[in-house]
Amino acid sequence: MSKLAGVDEAGRGCLAGPVVAAAVIWPEGLTMPGLTDSKILSHRKRMALREDLIALLSDGQWAIGQASPEEIDQINILQATYLAMHRAIEQLRPQPNLLLIDGNRFNPFPGIEHRCEIKGDARFQAISAASIFAKTTRDAIMTEGHLAYPQYGWDSNKGYPSPKHKEALMTHGSCDWHRSSFQWRPSQFRLDL
Repeated sequence: MSKLAGVDEAGRGCLAGPVVAAAVIWPEGLTMPGLTDSKILSHRKRMALREDLIALLSDGQWAIGQASPEEIDQINILQATYLAMHRAIEQLRPQPNLLLIDGNRFNPFPGIEHRCEIKGDARFQAISAASIFAKTTRDAIMTEGHLAYPQYGWDSNKGYPSPKHKEALMTHGSCDWHRSSFQWRPSQFRLDL
């Protein structure tokens, strides 16, 4: 019997914070109304779907993995994304026999077949569920980080390169949550974007 898991990440394009991945074993034949790519849903809808998913899935059917800013700087963002995905997948119980990966590239996980799906978070609910878990987890991490570093506006921009975040970097410089390998410099930023 096929046991399929969806895998997605959040935070790859950010200037600060971890990259977060989630893996979800999707019950065969299940369809959840309203479940789609987390990026097109409101915060309220994402949180409601997260609660619905937690109630629906058993322990071990979903998991979160992260790679820290330090790890991103050491091995690059792509490899750190794979690392976060692998950390999520290895926690699944029982292990799936097929991984659906959102995107076009993946570093194979030992012993499990995978298939890359471009825009998979909008086409496969297994990946949509992973998208919800990854995005809501990372948003919570960045909201908590905002308490320590309110000048960057992470409560609203979640570490993405928004005009306010860029302006704060030019004014205050970076902090230990920032990814130094992204080599931001004031000359790189245009505030009118």
